[in-house]
Amino acid sequence: MSYILISELVAEPIEEPTPKKSSSGSIDRDVKLADLEKEKKTSFIKAWEESEKTKAENKAQKKVSDVLAWENSQKAAIEARLRKIEEKLEKKKAEYGEKMKNKVAAIHKQAEEKRAMVEAKRGEELLKAEEMAAKYRATGIVPKATCGCF
Repeated sequence: MSYILISELVAEPIEEPTPKKSSSGSIDRDVKLADLEKEKKTSFIKAWEESEKTKAENKAQKKVSDVLAWENSQKAAIEARLRKIEEKLEKKKAEYGEKMKNKVAAIHKQAEEKRAMVEAKRGEELLKAEEMAAKYRATGIVPKATCGCF
């Protein structure tokens, strides 16, 4: 409401008092008083204007400060969430790495077992072939060809 009243004061032209036609000393005094009153009003308006500008600046500065504080708190919250997520990911990565190492070890163990079985089977077949060869030598019988090539 004060804005309207003051702006009305500023918008209205300051009235100059009309000099009285009595004596020249009285006219000079009235003119000086009118000038003094005019300066007083102008000074008051200037002071009010500066006060309003300062208030507006302070209000804007406070709002900018509030926005900056809000921004910083939001950034901090997001960064904290990011760190938590990164920690979870690192933990999962370590867990999956361990699982994969265990799987590789299990595969290696299975491969070793299969190799051992192949070697055992080979040994059995070699032994069987040697026994059959010894039997054929002892009896003098020539073995039949298992392959149709001969």
